Amino acid sequence: MLTDALDSPALEVPEGWECAPLGDLVEEERGISYGIVQPGQHDDNGVPIVRVNNLRTGRILIDDVLRVSAGVEANYSRTRLRGGEVLLSLVGTVGECAVVPKELAGWNVARAVAVIPPRADIDPHWLAMCLRSGDIQSLIRAWATTTVQATLNLRDVRRLPILIAPEPDRSSITQAIKQLEAKIEQNRRSGRALENLARATFKAWFVDFEPVKAKAAGQTSFRGMPPAAFAALPDRFTNSPLGPVPEGWQLKTAGDVVKRLSVGKKFDQKTVKAAGAIPVLDQSVDGIIGYHDEAPGVEASVAAPVAVFANHTCNMRLLHKSFSTIQNVLPFVGESVNTLWAYFGLLSRQKVIEYKGHWPDFILQELVVPPETLTHFYGDIVRSLTELKWALESESTKLATLRDYLLPKLLSGRVRVREAEKNTDHT
Repeated sequence: MLTDALDSPALEVPEGWECAPLGDLVEEERGISYGIVQPGQHDDNGVPIVRVNNLRTGRILIDDVLRVSAGVEANYSRTRLRGGEVLLSLVGTVGECAVVPKELAGWNVARAVAVIPPRADIDPHWLAMCLRSGDIQSLIRAWATTTVQATLNLRDVRRLPILIAPEPDRSSITQAIKQLEAKIEQNRRSGRALENLARATFKAWFVDFEPVKAKAAGQTSFRGMPPAAFAALPDRFTNSPLGPVPEGWQLKTAGDVVKRLSVGKKFDQKTVKAAGAIPVLDQSVDGIIGYHDEAPGVEASVAAPVAVFANHTCNMRLLHKSFSTIQNVLPFVGESVNTLWAYFGLLSRQKVIEYKGHWPDFILQELVVPPETLTHFYGDIVRSLTELKWALESESTKLATLRDYLLPKLLSGRVRVREAEKNTDHT
């Protein structure tokens, strides 16, 4: 059993295993440290840093990255990433952790993120698994101070109890969980590739006007475009404030082509549950704050998807299942255009200017809008891509559930790796 000196619930140590404070399992020279205290303004040519918002469900998201000046970063060489460290969020959403991939070598971290460089004999994925376990997450929540917002002190991070399985069991457990996470990551990358294909198609058709240019040049078809859609295209351009645009197409704003939907009852951290029938969306790119079992605030389906815009973060996503939201998550559908056309046409167009509501800026974004029929042709083309992406996400959810089911059992010694591998292979 864990010593009472840690002032924490006792951890049951399986026979033959050991338990050590996290601070004893890291490189002595670097230790556990937090990062840049005052990063200053974003520097386009600066060093990228990982913030709490970049840590999500065991991954490091790099879509929204702050860059700090090289001069500022130079003062924090101790937390400069090399690859293979474990990152742990210390402020706000405490307890999020991820292993740093080699691709992020040279990056740094913010004050609210701890850098944990494991000893050479400790696999960083093992540490990350232990930190994500229910027992350790409970300790993190219990030890976090909440005067203004949840904050975990480095002193407490160093004394987190980490179970150490003997070899080869430790490597086998790590590999079993990594197999599940590798498939989840593969699905995520495949989903991103499908989304990029949908975006590239939108750009080719409705930004670069490649099919119209082809028709104007005398071609009778365009690769990837249905013949009926190509037949509906004009074969000449007219001038506009944005330059030449296809004849008959109109310059409009986002506000002209989207219809904002009511969200019904808004939820918050105090009114959601850990499990339930209806997810409650937050303002992150793929986050769910919790669940409830009441009527959904917004109805969505595969046949009638709904887009959402996060008012402060400007993140967007497309939903095919009914949901509810917290404050400042704004759902919309297409108005006289296909909803998929509106979503992919506006995706990533609005950038964060400052911490404020961005919807008024979002609806002023300009688009060249074709006749509604052409937007539906596009919607039909990308629907199959979108549905495949949703199928991959559904599979990943099941794999994550299996991982989260197996992890505490593996770390308790109640389930042997051979049994876990059978479950993994079956999945």
